Amino acid sequence: MPEESRRLGDDPDRAWAPYEPSPRRPWTPARAAHLLRRAGFGPTWPELQRALADGPHRTVDRLLRPGGDLEAFDRAFDGDEAVATAAGPAAPLRAWWLRRMIETPHPLREKMTLFWHDLVAVGAARVPHGALLRRHLGLLRQHALGRVPALLDGLVSDPATLLALGDAASRKARPEEGVARQLLHRLTVGPEACTDGDLRDTARALTGWFVLRGELRYFEREHDGGAKTILGQTGPWTGSDAARIAAAHPATARNLARRLYRWLVSETDAPDDAALAPVARALGPEGDLARAVETILRSECFHDDASIHRRIKRPVELAVGLVRALEGGVPTLRLADDLAALGEDLLHPPTRDGWAGGRHWINPASIVGRANLVAALLDPKGPYGDRLDPAAAAARHGFATPEAAAQFLAALWIQAGPEDVAIASLRRATFAAGGLRAFAHRLAASTAFQLA
Repeated sequence: MPEESRRLGDDPDRAWAPYEPSPRRPWTPARAAHLLRRAGFGPTWPELQRALADGPHRTVDRLLRPGGDLEAFDRAFDGDEAVATAAGPAAPLRAWWLRRMIETPHPLREKMTLFWHDLVAVGAARVPHGALLRRHLGLLRQHALGRVPALLDGLVSDPATLLALGDAASRKARPEEGVARQLLHRLTVGPEACTDGDLRDTARALTGWFVLRGELRYFEREHDGGAKTILGQTGPWTGSDAARIAAAHPATARNLARRLYRWLVSETDAPDDAALAPVARALGPEGDLARAVETILRSECFHDDASIHRRIKRPVELAVGLVRALEGGVPTLRLADDLAALGEDLLHPPTRDGWAGGRHWINPASIVGRANLVAALLDPKGPYGDRLDPAAAAARHGFATPEAAAQFLAALWIQAGPEDVAIASLRRATFAAGGLRAFAHRLAASTAFQLA
């Protein structure tokens, strides 16, 4: 059993207790950057310095409840999104979403929207309406850190979800089971905790919803109003009832705790239910996602050295983190295509189980592809133009010489100090061949930068 799993199993309550910096386990740039990577897409220099000054708990407070006019940001982006999707389906929306990830003042919310996109796995292949995909993403974002019952209630009557899962016309005489199966098997209790009867009766509860010419319609005459038994509860249940019953089942909190652990802590460990019980308790029957995420982000387990660099960056994390760190902007239509070539085609999950993730992101071809993407983003004469300038980003924060700029990048990207021998060696080798941009390319293509 991995060391981290043993530690969680030995004393889960202690593992999930709040981390308090100490001489033995101080609050360091590595821990601060780790928090900002997992709860977002990685820091800018000011964000890293503020996190170091504020400490872990004030930083978590700000990640959960950022200041500023978030509503104004949302209004601006939602208006822009409506324009972007008016004439076509997924391609403009992918680009819009990437730009939102880069510019968001609430990176944790956007990161958790990506979590739910991966989990719900609604794809554009069966949703030919950009406006419906936009609405679906808005639903995920609205509830990304909210309550599980409200999210599930929205999903069971979400037109994009119905279309993607083959339930665009679920009649009383012929209930469709796509949404019911995704609700029970993937989003809540899991296949081990439900029966074929639960699946059939959940499908019956969901009858009556139709998507006609891109519009959601409900026909009372097509809804099965008879008694149904779902996870041991019997009544004339509707889709909202089915979502509520499934969300409140104890297996749902256990399964979501495991998924949140994998998303925020480690993809390599497999803790058992007892080890994750404090996270499941934080979710509770009301499915409080913000409380569960907060429990994880504040915990001893999360801030332990063994948790740092235990996840391979998704292609989106790699690219968005690089662009955000250099405080720039790039053409995101092209970026969406390049990320798709690396295996993460936003709004096109490969299966109804989303992306495999973990080590599946890495193979001989993707290693080359990731390095090539980094090179393209940093090349002033490349396909992205001179949008990302490492020297200019460093100079904005007082690192004016090439040598100082190299140290700025090492401290920001991989939290290497000025005494790091490997960084000094890399700087000498790359400066002789191509200067600061060559150094930046090699650093961003390194194993340390490829891990979250």
